[in-house]
Amino acid sequence: MASYSSYSSSSSSKLLFRQLFEKESSTYTYLLADASHAEKPALLIDPVDRTVDRDLSLIQELGLKLVYALNTHVHADHVTGSGLIKSKVPDVKSVISKASGATADIYVEQGDKIRFGNLYLEVRATPGHTLGCVTYVTGDGPDQPQPRMAFTGDTLLIRGCGRTDFQGGSSENLYKSIHSQIFTLPKDTLLYPAHDYKGFSVSTVGEEMQYNPRLTKDEETFKNIMANLNLSYPKMIDVAVPANMVCGIQSKTG
Repeated sequence: MASYSSYSSSSSSKLLFRQLFEKESSTYTYLLADASHAEKPALLIDPVDRTVDRDLSLIQELGLKLVYALNTHVHADHVTGSGLIKSKVPDVKSVISKASGATADIYVEQGDKIRFGNLYLEVRATPGHTLGCVTYVTGDGPDQPQPRMAFTGDTLLIRGCGRTDFQGGSSENLYKSIHSQIFTLPKDTLLYPAHDYKGFSVSTVGEEMQYNPRLTKDEETFKNIMANLNLSYPKMIDVAVPANMVCGIQSKTG
């Protein structure tokens, strides 16, 4: 039932990493922990309400202490699991960007660092898919995992990118965000998106700079591509967005 892959680093064995998948919305949830720390503090990136029990069970099996539940943005295609997680593990802090306008315990913005044990994630503001999108990047330094890892949400997908036609989206902003905040990372940086619909699980900055069919174009061509995607209205948006604005906590009606 659980789909996850492990991550190993030649220069650091501190990071415990799992990539988990929710098949209905094709969402990836990422579990990171400092395995070398006494408390084994952990965080989840983009948890999904449907798979909270699976994720918490895995965390318990691995002997980890969940500290944070992070969202890359206010999702439109699924309800975040952060509110449900907090109801089951009250000490967990929910995290989202200040620019998102959503409810959370901790609001982050460009340049902030989220520390778990001796490891940290750097926050990079990457608006464009929504106003409040951020990318979480593993730390820079000899004591941090190498190669670096970037959790891009819906901003940059493998050989694609998030749509820009709702939730304050902007093709111009998305293009600038990716080129200034993600494509400036080392080319061997591993890219982990919030979704994939073709079975891919990871890419690199270098790969996407060379092969992404949208982002290898100039800005005007990119904006023209994005204006003519003719995508259908997300089936979950009317449920997901209001719920995700309040940390995934829904009032039970009916």
